[in-house]
Amino acid sequence: MNISLIIIILYISMLFIISFFARKKALKGGESYTLAGRQLTTPLVTCSLIGLAIGGASTIGVAEQAYDIGLSAGWYNVAWGTGAILMGFLTAGKYREFNVATVPELFGKFYDEKGRIVCVICQIIILVVIVSLQYIAGGSILSSLLPEVFTLKTGMVVSACVFIGITFIGGMWSAGLCNMFNVPIKYTGIILCTLLAVASRGGFENIKLQLPQNIHYFSPVEGTGIWIILSWFLIMITQVMSMQGPVQLAFAARDSKTAKRGFIIAGLLMIPIGFLCALIGIAAKTSFPNVSATLALPKMILSLNPIAAGLTLAALWAADVSTACNLLLGASTLFTQDIYKSFINPRIKSEKLIVMNKTFVVLIGILTFILALSMSGILKTISIGLSLCTAFTIVFLFTIFMPSLCRKSSAFYTTLTGIIVLLLWEAIPSFRIFPHVIFMEWLTCLCAFLLISILDKRTIYVNTKSESVGNIM
Repeated sequence: MNISLIIIILYISMLFIISFFARKKALKGGESYTLAGRQLTTPLVTCSLIGLAIGGASTIGVAEQAYDIGLSAGWYNVAWGTGAILMGFLTAGKYREFNVATVPELFGKFYDEKGRIVCVICQIIILVVIVSLQYIAGGSILSSLLPEVFTLKTGMVVSACVFIGITFIGGMWSAGLCNMFNVPIKYTGIILCTLLAVASRGGFENIKLQLPQNIHYFSPVEGTGIWIILSWFLIMITQVMSMQGPVQLAFAARDSKTAKRGFIIAGLLMIPIGFLCALIGIAAKTSFPNVSATLALPKMILSLNPIAAGLTLAALWAADVSTACNLLLGASTLFTQDIYKSFINPRIKSEKLIVMNKTFVVLIGILTFILALSMSGILKTISIGLSLCTAFTIVFLFTIFMPSLCRKSSAFYTTLTGIIVLLLWEAIPSFRIFPHVIFMEWLTCLCAFLLISILDKRTIYVNTKSESVGNIM
């Protein structure tokens, strides 16, 4: 039997063994399924956040861009890590103190119902788009690893079944414990692959000689451009502070200090991975100059030693599994807490709530798979979708640090502004006066928030376990 196939079968089996072990913890009722009973330790928060961040976009997506533009694609992961570090220092502990389960629920504590509803809609759209992209990355890995077994579509099907199955079985406990297993594998695999890829092409100098001379592949900035790199930093700092996936990890931490430490450590560990994946993409350009950019990293790895190739591609698939499970659980939590429980069955018991969470995991998994069949361009698509987080981040930062400027309608109108800007950006090319939509989002959403603080006189009240700020109308 093919060595790579054996490795993948063993890896999948291990994930399901861990998930069934986690199942006992996840079915204790209350918040055990969605928030691990708010008992995640620092290592679990750290590994879960790394698992969420270092997924298809941060590995396959970075290598895809590096194949065309070079080393500067690695700044994507630096931006992710920077966002996590800032989240740790500024807001992770604050989120934990609010003792809520979702970002829309947090909005609902302070702002009007319209703000909560529009937040739910946008958060779900963002998560659905990103989960869909994980299927593409997973399918490309499996189809390259085992071309005699998988096509891109059948690889996506297997990826979807594993993503949905693991999340369905054990929820947050399953994702967290699987990440404790996945993260060391993915880091070992990526480091090993980088060393072997560079060595197999004769070192850096030899690689430079074989690359197209019209592109500065080893320039740290030139390939991507400073404005795109700045947009990545702004996007990642924005999304990590307000997207349900990472914020849910802060909610699930044992306490505020644990949340803070977990995010800072995870951010520091994320930073080098992007440049390593970029180096693999560059090496792939010299070995496979005419292959699809999306398949660049998997094919480069496949050309290495069979055992090393199998382990490394399993590690990359592990990265994809980690991200998809966390995001799928986040989307399910939003549907269950902010739609079903809030508007359909407010008195639902905890046991039935777990059933509803599992039901939504399956339904969202199927929906995102169907969407994935028509998507492409991993980093470009994900960066546009994440720009919708701008309004949430602005509202939350003002809620924590300048509550005197917050008004009951601030969340709704700021988020509505963000939606309108994104629609105009996509529909009207002349509207694109900035290099990326994220710059327009920050400018317009910030202006909208400040304008509402003048027009609406209904102030909010902010109260956490450790402090009470704001005022009541």
